[in-house]
Amino acid sequence: MAQRPAGYRGQGFSLRGEKDRFVLPPLFRKVFAELGDEGVLCVAKHHTYPCLTAFGPSRTETFEDILDKEEENAVRRDIDFDRDLRSTQMWTFTEVPFDKSGRFILPPRFCKVGGIGENICFLGGGQFLTMWDLDRLGEMGGGWEDQYELCLAEAEDARAKSAAKAKRS
Repeated sequence: MAQRPAGYRGQGFSLRGEKDRFVLPPLFRKVFAELGDEGVLCVAKHHTYPCLTAFGPSRTETFEDILDKEEENAVRRDIDFDRDLRSTQMWTFTEVPFDKSGRFILPPRFCKVGGIGENICFLGGGQFLTMWDLDRLGEMGGGWEDQYELCLAEAEDARAKSAAKAKRS
């Protein structure tokens, strides 16, 4: 039986922590490890949604295939396709290191373009994951309601843990 390729699945949540760090949830760190991309998060502005997208460096090996498919689909549907623009969108990412605990610092410019405030909701998307500010995800509507509710529950858990930790300190 052929091994199924690793994919980003599920959801997770992180509050902005001390030293301005976020934490990549263990579920996603596992996929990075499976892909051989441990320790590097490639972060870009999502080309359609008001969020960020992230993936491991190994995904860049498929960029030309993705571009070919997107171009073929555009031709088949008789719509314009600017390959140079789409390629630039795909390759405009920054490699952000994360440690074994998943801690990383998101560059301020990405917080700005991705609308990230004091939290990140991570949503698996197969070959990539999306990173949302919880409030922005809540404003999406149009089919995103379930993902928002899942992340809202994760946020409540994270805030309760943070409050309990602060109480112990």
